[in-house]
Amino acid sequence: MTNENEPQQPAPAPVDEQALADEWAQALQEQAAASSASNPEDPFSGAPSFDQAPPAPAAQNDISMVLDIPVTLSVELGRTRVPIKYILQLAQGSIVELDALAGEPMDVLVNGYLIAQGEVVVVNEKFGIRLTDIVTPSERLRRLSKHH
Repeated sequence: MTNENEPQQPAPAPVDEQALADEWAQALQEQAAASSASNPEDPFSGAPSFDQAPPAPAAQNDISMVLDIPVTLSVELGRTRVPIKYILQLAQGSIVELDALAGEPMDVLVNGYLIAQGEVVVVNEKFGIRLTDIVTPSERLRRLSKHH
């Protein structure tokens, strides 16, 4: 039974795959021809390609977006490797020997990566560190690759 109010759908026509492929090929050729011609109404026609370097002010704006992101800066006095049984025996007053020598510069780390070395200073009864050596980016990469 068919409802009189419903429009009748014609039977689907058989799909001619070759004709469909030809239509796609023609549409792609038209699109390529249209995109190669300069279209003043196209808002992206004057956009720079990704091959070109961005202008310097844009690069400066990009870096300013990350300047306020907080990072963890820590100063490491030294390290040591001990078995778990030693850790379980630690109590108040225990001494843990570190690999750094007395008077040796301390490592300054940002999010766990070494960026500088320095010496301890006390200012207004607070500890601080005076930077004595900044690690260059190339040296940071060399040390990073050595650890991995």
